[in-house]
Amino acid sequence: MARVPTYSSLGAGPLVVLLHGAGGGFRSFAPQVETLASLGFRAVAWNMPGYGLSPPIEPYGFKGLAESCIALIEALAPEGGAEPVALVGHGLGGMVAQEVALRRPDLVRQLVLVATAAAVAPGDAYSRHAAQGLGWLDEGRDMTAIAEALLPQLVSPRALPAGVQLARHVLTQVHAATWRRALQALSGFDRRAALGHIHVATLLVAGAQDTVAPPAVLQGMAAAVSGARCVSLADAGHLPHLERPDEFDELLLEFLRHARAWLH
Repeated sequence: MARVPTYSSLGAGPLVVLLHGAGGGFRSFAPQVETLASLGFRAVAWNMPGYGLSPPIEPYGFKGLAESCIALIEALAPEGGAEPVALVGHGLGGMVAQEVALRRPDLVRQLVLVATAAAVAPGDAYSRHAAQGLGWLDEGRDMTAIAEALLPQLVSPRALPAGVQLARHVLTQVHAATWRRALQALSGFDRRAALGHIHVATLLVAGAQDTVAPPAVLQGMAAAVSGARCVSLADAGHLPHLERPDEFDELLLEFLRHARAWLH
């Protein structure tokens, strides 16, 4: 049985579980946690296995990450059994969210996939992003130096400075060995053929200037998922929830409250 990862929780109401990306942590969704909690939701942001104080898993791959997320959702359930949650995933966390939705559709009420992909194939933008990070680690760069080099590549020039500062801080707190394992795991992900089996209301959010997960990638995913819609946020790159938090939160809240009507 998977061990329950560590997490932060704020608010009361319908449960929203937020899954950060490879360079993140539970603080990556700090603006959303505060907004959701203030408006009648219970927001839970996890530390993926190996991040923060969450125990690592072996082997490090999507099966184990999905099992850890499922264990968390079940642990959060009131007595009487787990209730489906709204699952929000960014980047690698969006891939974990897809995996959870496919493995345990009974646990997912709504799905929000942010700046992610359905596969990481040799030579594509996500693969090049991972290879660059692994190259920096092989050169012996520490996570502070990596954050200084990487963030300008990921975000829009018009990104909210406070959001970029938070992203930089969170990335510097990631263990280099964990980031390596996460980047290595990306190469084994391919759920393109299974997207049609996702049958929950799904929102995909792209950054219009994202070079890692370009809008066309998420638009293609939306076309493959029944009942899905893709929205691109202007002036955002790979971290739309931190670069444009007000616009992102407005979009997220509208979807959480009115998903069925909003999508059709």
